[in-house]
Amino acid sequence: MEHSDRLTATERRIAEVLAGEPQTIAFGTVAQVAERAGTSGPSVVRLAVKLGYEGFVALQAAVQQELARQLGPAHDRIRQRPPTDLLSRVMETEQDNVTRTFAGISAEVLERVVSLLADRRRHVWVLPGDVTLPVGLSLSSQLSQLREGVSLLGGSEAAIGRSLGGAESHDVLVAVDIRRYERSLVSTVQLARDHGMAVVAITDSPLSPLAARGAMAFFVAASGVGPFDSMTGALCLANLLVGATAARLRQGATRRLDAIEDAWGALSALVAEPGGSEPLTAGLLEAPAGLLDGPTGADGMGPGGRGGDVLDWSRPALPREAGAEA
Repeated sequence: MEHSDRLTATERRIAEVLAGEPQTIAFGTVAQVAERAGTSGPSVVRLAVKLGYEGFVALQAAVQQELARQLGPAHDRIRQRPPTDLLSRVMETEQDNVTRTFAGISAEVLERVVSLLADRRRHVWVLPGDVTLPVGLSLSSQLSQLREGVSLLGGSEAAIGRSLGGAESHDVLVAVDIRRYERSLVSTVQLARDHGMAVVAITDSPLSPLAARGAMAFFVAASGVGPFDSMTGALCLANLLVGATAARLRQGATRRLDAIEDAWGALSALVAEPGGSEPLTAGLLEAPAGLLDGPTGADGMGPGGRGGDVLDWSRPALPREAGAEA
């Protein structure tokens, strides 16, 4: 950040909030920013002036404008001109997402959350939003291989309510969502908290509605180069939580993973055997019965409505002649 070479220690703490938690500056009050930086309101205002703004309001407006450009809806961001150096920009952005996410992790919060996730007496309910579904899937799938009593919540509010009908007050709800926050997810978190469940929030800002009222929170960086927010930081955080839980449950998790491996073997569920070096081609071209049976659309096109012949996956592919178009 510019001016960093002439900032006091107090101003540097505020600047770190500005750089690492821009949502706090954009949507918080002077008092909230001061609390996050461990300083006073006047110090926040003085830094804004020192950075060339008329005051905190002007600084806040500038940060809001930048966030609107970075975090606006996809239908706005798709209209922005893409960078010419897309490969390097994506690499730098994703590395920064991971660095900022991990730099903001509280060791105390991490310890408390892992203790909850490793407690087999507690059922763990994972509730992602639509955009954060990959994170919820990864977290719940891997945790369920380490211990019993892990459920992924999804679907309508009625479906989520039906699942939570079996929840108990000592259970854990892990909620995963970022701005703009799904209303039904926020309501479910509030309901769970009111009924005594421990709530873990994986979200993007201390001002997130998921992080309110004492939730144990992790804040992820989700900047995206294209029109969509990035899940890289959140996925890496999920990997951390799973790895730490596995270390805590090592003996019991070993038995569970052995049983899962035996079940996969009995079902011949996977192409590659563990540690094997056999070719991976056997059975790959065998289509399930009935997969290719289906009516032609009313317009004479195939099931996909794109015209052309439906591929017969049960037959080997014909060798392509040199120079033939794909």
